[in-house]
Amino acid sequence: MRRRTFLKSVGGLAVISAPSLGLAREATQAHVVVVGGGYGGATAAKYLRLFSNGRIRVTLVEPNLQFISAPMSNLVLEGRLSMADITHDYRGLARYGVQIVHDYADHVDADKRQVILRKGGALDWDRLILSPGIDFMWDQIPALKNETARQTMLQAWKAGPQIQLLRRQLEAMPDGGRFILCIPEAPYRCPPAPYERACLVAAYFKRHKPRAKVHIFDANAQVTAEADLFNEAWQTRYPDIIEYNPAFKAVDVNAASKTVIFEFGEEERGDVVNLLPPMRAADIARDAEVVTANNRWCEVDFLTFSSVVNERIHILGDAVQIAPVMPKAGHMANQHGKTCAAAVAALLQGGEVNSEPLYSSTCYSFVDTDEAMHVASVHRYSSQEHTMLPVKSAGGVSIAPSSLEAGQALEWAHAIWADMLT
Repeated sequence: MRRRTFLKSVGGLAVISAPSLGLAREATQAHVVVVGGGYGGATAAKYLRLFSNGRIRVTLVEPNLQFISAPMSNLVLEGRLSMADITHDYRGLARYGVQIVHDYADHVDADKRQVILRKGGALDWDRLILSPGIDFMWDQIPALKNETARQTMLQAWKAGPQIQLLRRQLEAMPDGGRFILCIPEAPYRCPPAPYERACLVAAYFKRHKPRAKVHIFDANAQVTAEADLFNEAWQTRYPDIIEYNPAFKAVDVNAASKTVIFEFGEEERGDVVNLLPPMRAADIARDAEVVTANNRWCEVDFLTFSSVVNERIHILGDAVQIAPVMPKAGHMANQHGKTCAAAVAALLQGGEVNSEPLYSSTCYSFVDTDEAMHVASVHRYSSQEHTMLPVKSAGGVSIAPSSLEAGQALEWAHAIWADMLT
């Protein structure tokens, strides 16, 4: 190649269509609309009903009929799990009284306090919670503005059909072929996950395509999470399979030839290319005019998750401009959802907002089918700095991957899915 010089989570969904909802705001009961049924939104919807003792109406707007988890999806690529293992429905929320509209939120009218739905109709709200996740900055990879090209060079970073498509590409790849994984500059969703993906694809190759190679091209100067552990895993487990190349920023592609073009003119061709574009808060956050940081992320008051530009709109999860060393991760979004739900319940019912929230988050990473490791962090609100700060001597990383932690990772997944959805 030429180169330029578990922490486990702490602790009714009626499936209805928009026309059957009472769209006018009820005088006797506040109404909160939650957009996005992922780790943040589903948690917020459930816990808002719990924290308000059922006195606040909650409507969850989510286009997908089922929740598909991004955490653990790399195990689908490796073959240990199936798509069915990471897929869950929303019916478990029914007993909490959450209503669901399976539709896209196309527009937020902040003045009228309405969410306009793609299939028609509108939902009035007293408070709006946006947990929209991320969208991709396709303008930074111009050839991938084309939808056909995006079906050839997959991102597979939003949980869903592209995970299965990438698995099929790996299965069809010849033994001796090249898998190219391109990682964008931080921040991006789930810092350790691209490196976990490299490990699990390599584990699949080791068993089924022993001459195949994994080539990582990372726009960052070094591995952004658990660097020592990942580097050791690559050197000891996959020395002849994984090649890591730091400071390689993808700027375009040729989808027809499966070639990636880098910022200094290098070109690399693969048999399968998995390119993660730069990321930003999803489009609905832009539409709501709550994207305030670098034209990418949403700044919030971490006591309530209210937008800094509209206190009635709350934003959760990966769309948020994070506090120091706070990861964009599923567990963290779950913590956002609970904190926001408690705050919104207090704001709408005359209660007191917690002035000292504490969040914890754990991210597990598998290095092969049988062993995993973790990075954990704990964050406490600072009234002096008006943000969440890491708690000293709390959290940390694994000493080494182990089968024990692989079991804990799967237990964590089942616990947090239950916490969100049942």
